[in-house]
Amino acid sequence: VQLQASGGGLVQAGGSLRLSCTASRSIFSFNVMGWYRQAPGNERELAAEIKSGGSTKYLNSLKGRFTISRDSAKNTVYLQMNTLKPEDTAVYYCGVADTDGMHYWGKGTLVTVSS
Repeated sequence: VQLQASGGGLVQAGGSLRLSCTASRSIFSFNVMGWYRQAPGNERELAAEIKSGGSTKYLNSLKGRFTISRDSAKNTVYLQMNTLKPEDTAVYYCGVADTDGMHYWGKGTLVTVSS
């Protein structure tokens, strides 16, 4: 499985970005799709995930600001990020787990939020 992430960039605090991650096969083959992030000096953490049934989960500090969604026709999962803060600066990674329990990662996309 190949995952192509895009949408990162430089934005001022309070601004918005939308990340996209397109998979090389149907997203119906995945039990969960998620966005993870890793800030300098920190461990990678789950930002948001969406399960095959549509349920979502967010890092507490992102609730109300970030929204994960998917488009099965485009085999794509999105992360809409609003009201961005400098502490959201990180490399964001798309990750999926398929129905066989295999995990796949895309290359990260850098999000930089300036104060």
